[in-house]
Amino acid sequence: MASYQQRGKKSWFLVVEASEGATKRGRKTKTIRVEDDALLKSPKKLKEYLDTELLKFKIGVESGEYITPEKMLFESFLDIWEKRFVSKHLAETTAYNYRYHTKKRIRPHFKGKQIDKIKTLHIVEFLDDLLDVTGTATVMYVYRVLCSIFSKAVEWNTIKNDPMDGVDKPKDNPKEMEVYDENEVEKLLIALEHENIRFRILVSLALTTGMRRAEILGLEWKHIDLENGIIDIKQTIPMFKNGEPVIKGPKRKSSIRKIVIPSSMIAELRIYQAHMLKKRSDSETPWEGGKYYFLFARDNGIPLYPKTIGDLWRDFHKKIDGLKYIRFHDLRHTSATLLINRGIHAKIISSRLGHSKITTTMNVYGHVIESADRAAADAFNDIFGPKKPKQQKKTR
Repeated sequence: MASYQQRGKKSWFLVVEASEGATKRGRKTKTIRVEDDALLKSPKKLKEYLDTELLKFKIGVESGEYITPEKMLFESFLDIWEKRFVSKHLAETTAYNYRYHTKKRIRPHFKGKQIDKIKTLHIVEFLDDLLDVTGTATVMYVYRVLCSIFSKAVEWNTIKNDPMDGVDKPKDNPKEMEVYDENEVEKLLIALEHENIRFRILVSLALTTGMRRAEILGLEWKHIDLENGIIDIKQTIPMFKNGEPVIKGPKRKSSIRKIVIPSSMIAELRIYQAHMLKKRSDSETPWEGGKYYFLFARDNGIPLYPKTIGDLWRDFHKKIDGLKYIRFHDLRHTSATLLINRGIHAKIISSRLGHSKITTTMNVYGHVIESADRAAADAFNDIFGPKKPKQQKKTR
């Protein structure tokens, strides 16, 4: 037997009588809320909705699939959260990151615990322990994922109180930006002369344009105007899914932009284009790139994996004696820093980097800009500084 009755203005109490053995019968209950005002104003549609919810509840109880929220294990709720929220409402890259941190750190730690038994102190201890073995950026992301999990648990009436309410947001202590100065860039470019042309172009573009890794991977030949020396950034490849590249537009409107490249880079790109055309015409590998012609792809036309760029960069760096290690992404910061030190206006740099506001550029590179500004101020010492007395010529 199954029935429902109204409890509040927007809530209904569902009841299902189910057999729990040869003679024993159990009573399962569930409260649901209806927030749709249009549904509440239509008695017929409201009844259809409640009947459907009751039927789903009844089927779940009788099949044994329904779990009383108070007895639900944390990992069981994670499965529901990933299916109903992560997969449906998050962008590909964000969904991937949420699943990654859940699988690697959150699920193993809380496995076997009932979700309503997880308290604020448990989460505080977990984050503190995590800080001992990983960086602050990772802890902040895990905190963000936990907030999502438990807020949905409250929203879906799985738990009454959110244990994240008493958890302080981890402090962000970003590491000081690592970049190359002009002397180090010169050493880097000398080392690049001994590498294959694809890798040379890859690193050179990162340095001269400040493009993000995903933007570089999404770059096709049709996006490059070699006559005028302009790159048109319209798409990115932030990740692969099921072995296929996820090709999408830039995350922000400001990231869709045009970047002017130096004449030396244009000459290198012409050589690289000719190299790719010849290599493709000589190749017997079946083409799998479809309509896409990426600058950085395998022989079959499939673009490089994002991780591959980092691997290639680390292998290359190991060959260079006396050059400090920075991440491939830090070539973007190096590009901006070089321009700042050459006196290029922050607005131009902001546009090249695809920042939505110039304040973003000022915040990220503020210390570099201040240093360059101080050097500019010191130049006035030659004009306004104390003058050394001129030595009088001796007369005979």
